Amino acid sequence: MVNGNYLNPRDIDFYLYEFLDTEALLERPRYADHSKEIFDATLNGAQDIAKKYFANHYAKGDDNEPTFDGVSVTMIPETQVAWNVAAEFGLMAAHHDASEGGLQLPEIICKAAGAYIQAANCASSGYYIVTASAGNLVRNFGSKRQKEHFLHPMMDGRFAGTMALSEPAQGSALADITTSAKLQSDGSYRIRGQKIYITNGDHNLTENIIHMVLAKIEGAPPGVRGISLFIVPKVLINEDGSLGRRNDVALAGLLHKMGNRTATSTVLHFGEREGAVGYLVGEPHQGLRYMFQMMNELRVGVGLGAAAIAYRGYQHSLQYARERPQGRLPSNKNPLTPQVKIIQHADVRRMLVAQKAIAEGSMALTLYAASLFEDSQTLPHASDKERAHSLLDLLTPVVKSFPARYGCVSNDLAIQVLGGSGYIRDYPVEQLYRDQRLNPIHEGTDGIHGIDLLGRKVFARRGDNFQLLMSEIRASLVDGADIRSVEHLISPINEALERVEHVTASLLERITADPDRGLSNASLYLDMFGHLVVAWIWFRQAVVAAKKLSCDVDECSEIDANFYHGKLQTASYFIKRELPKTSHEAKILEENDSICFDMQETFF
Repeated sequence: MVNGNYLNPRDIDFYLYEFLDTEALLERPRYADHSKEIFDATLNGAQDIAKKYFANHYAKGDDNEPTFDGVSVTMIPETQVAWNVAAEFGLMAAHHDASEGGLQLPEIICKAAGAYIQAANCASSGYYIVTASAGNLVRNFGSKRQKEHFLHPMMDGRFAGTMALSEPAQGSALADITTSAKLQSDGSYRIRGQKIYITNGDHNLTENIIHMVLAKIEGAPPGVRGISLFIVPKVLINEDGSLGRRNDVALAGLLHKMGNRTATSTVLHFGEREGAVGYLVGEPHQGLRYMFQMMNELRVGVGLGAAAIAYRGYQHSLQYARERPQGRLPSNKNPLTPQVKIIQHADVRRMLVAQKAIAEGSMALTLYAASLFEDSQTLPHASDKERAHSLLDLLTPVVKSFPARYGCVSNDLAIQVLGGSGYIRDYPVEQLYRDQRLNPIHEGTDGIHGIDLLGRKVFARRGDNFQLLMSEIRASLVDGADIRSVEHLISPINEALERVEHVTASLLERITADPDRGLSNASLYLDMFGHLVVAWIWFRQAVVAAKKLSCDVDECSEIDANFYHGKLQTASYFIKRELPKTSHEAKILEENDSICFDMQETFF
């Protein structure tokens, strides 16, 4: 690890100020009163909080998960301290306007700061991350009164927030939810139903918990067109803003997960007695459209958390490999010579560079997504905002799924590097793997995101968003065309890009004719698409590194030179070793056989 950090601060600086020109945000009116020093102070503060108040109970929270005695939830005290510190630091309000009591910081700075905390303790960080996302939902779609009663207490950490979508009989199939809402004479609603897998659905960290609940108003249209969004507080709020009586929201029980154990996962009953009081957000039957804001925000958050966990596992295994002596190189047959550190062995280096490619590629991807969100909000021209929004909309399935899926691969390799030490609980890499394994399911499986990408995103706006991304990739290849140290990477990416374009065009006709079979290999398409995107992200990093290495020798220290060479070498690894997988995937997708779809239930 680097100076006790689970992320490399030098790498975070690279993403923010070299790979992405975050300092240029200071030229936008919204950030005119900020400075790079303020950005860095925020990041340094987050590092400090991560080490002191989140990392300190990472293992303890895993060993002592929350309990429920039928009345209340009990948690280890360190979780409360971490929440209090996060609230005092302003993590729930950092991106809000100063006029609202926020710090008015750019989204990418907030995400980078959060990455330090997610790497230290992803489970405990979830309490504030989900609360901030719920607050954003109220901010953008809630009424003035709802903001006064619910948003401001969430911003200052007195209230927490959740997202309540899934039901015991309905996971991702939200069109079929049965939670109901009945209008009352005072304009409120009575909510009845059950929600499951609600992260942070009950705890004792705050005075109140604000549930953002999807339900159907009586008489609503069928399917997703009839879904509305409601604020359902655990404790009702009096007119003067004080806490009132307990709402009809009951914790049915805690779910015991393989990882992320410090975060409660709950089954909630709404309306066991008189009905839970809920308040309609925005217009009736627009709930899913509103909730997609929170869902997509948390999808990027899951991707960032997955990248952070992969990164921490990589750092642990790298440190271990540098310190652990074992064996000798194959060329040395003398048993009297000292053993070498295992990092000298080629296969250990293979596992380390694979982790580096996944972790750093995923971190760069998720922070790039954060920069797109920032651009979609604060660029001066509407056309540029729309361009950024279009790219982010297309890339969100990849931003969520690639770090989550391949983060598991990376954390598995971290265990392997440690050998026998890797799977015992004296070392953190086994817990990191268990925590990571939840992310391919959080906020949608690969199957869901594959269908979203292939069935909707790539053909949205007549395929304009897809073509926009392809043009962005081609522009990056042109940017690196005259750089000798990266020119060998251009052809593999260009070939992969053309494969993706060809496969995408060939699938459009098949999906139109037979959606079931046309989309039956959507997860494979998502994987192929994701590898192209991450190869592009690595190429962009390589171009920056190559340009830095070409500067005057006095301006590039030995430490920086090694850092940039590491970027170049890892980019070469990913593009030459991992990207070729798209060739095999493209061949299958071009045939687009329906072997899996045609496998009958009786054949199993």
